Amino acid sequence: MGNTPFWKAKPMEALSPTEWESLCDGCGRCCLNKLEDWETGEIAWTNVACRLLDDGTCRCSNYENRQATVPDCIPLDPRKVRELSWLPPTCGYRLVAEGQDLYWWHHLVSGDRDTVHEAGVSVRGRTVTEEGMEMEDFERHLAAWPGEVPRRMRRRGK
Repeated sequence: MGNTPFWKAKPMEALSPTEWESLCDGCGRCCLNKLEDWETGEIAWTNVACRLLDDGTCRCSNYENRQATVPDCIPLDPRKVRELSWLPPTCGYRLVAEGQDLYWWHHLVSGDRDTVHEAGVSVRGRTVTEEGMEMEDFERHLAAWPGEVPRRMRRRGK
């Protein structure tokens, strides 16, 4: 392996649990509710966050027990990462599965978990909670940005 980062040196299935979890960039985009057209399969993103998402940290407030509270939360594994069409294009899991490199702001590259926020990639300060919201109201919160690569990801210090 030498100086080759583990995400380039190993297949996803061979990653340790710690390595696997570290692929998450902490953007919080996958924790936004998505609406699916049942006829076409088209996904529409919203800025409505899962009730467990901490908007400040972009982390799950109860990660270990999230499925007890949010039964439709989908735990990721290599198979699911390759199958799910709605993972954000900036997602570390998706990038590695597609044989691409991680972005400069990913903490495994930058060495700092805050660069995802500094680069403007995370959902920090851009969400509303699903808590108390009726599903019919989600349509009023459609947002294209969660499913896109930001046009200009800000460099640190700019």
